[in-house]
Amino acid sequence: MLSLFRFIRELTADFTDLLFPILCLGCNQPLSANEKVLCTQCRINLPETGHHQEPYDSTLLHKFAGKVPIQFLASYVYFTKGGIVQKLIHGIKYKGQKEAAKEVANWYGHQLLSESKLVNKIDIIIGVPLYKSRFHQRGYNQADWIAEGFSEAFSVPMRTDILVCNRFKESQTRKNRLERWENVKTVFTVKNHDEIKNKNIIIVDDVLTTGATIEACAIELLRAGCKSVGVLTLAAAHR
Repeated sequence: MLSLFRFIRELTADFTDLLFPILCLGCNQPLSANEKVLCTQCRINLPETGHHQEPYDSTLLHKFAGKVPIQFLASYVYFTKGGIVQKLIHGIKYKGQKEAAKEVANWYGHQLLSESKLVNKIDIIIGVPLYKSRFHQRGYNQADWIAEGFSEAFSVPMRTDILVCNRFKESQTRKNRLERWENVKTVFTVKNHDEIKNKNIIIVDDVLTTGATIEACAIELLRAGCKSVGVLTLAAAHR
């Protein structure tokens, strides 16, 4: 009886997949049974940055020089308009593909564990928070799902109750570096200060562009007494 039930369940699942196949976020083609988020070809073609090989002296880290002491910075892939990564991030941010955010972060997390020592002494992972109205509008914070993916890979807790967005932050799209900073410089607040005293923290987000949002978050965390701040993002603007 159990075998018959399993057969019917698998047959139903196969039929559902035939009618409503799960599509690759990169090329929009159906995924095979052993593929997640991206098809094998799109995953092979991801433009990986290799930042974890030079996390203390990367071009991106120089964005924060003289502004805030970021311990290290690494992004998984480069973001270019019209490319696989843009389609992936668009699906994560605007099409409800929150599980994809977690899965891709998990991929990168395991790569970091096997190829670097960056995360050996991390205590807490924090996603860049959204203001409550934006959260309710979208239904989720993609940065929290990215943080959860890293959390699972590193076996390090992620927290959503420490860094909060205390007022509406306009979209950073189409803003220059100064405008982005003016838009975020007083947006974030730290709660539960005792929870981060002398802790090594990673801030995570989807895409790093000018770094203004990360800078604002890091300043508040360091003011609140954490020991160090590192940064991980899924993508970085390729300029």
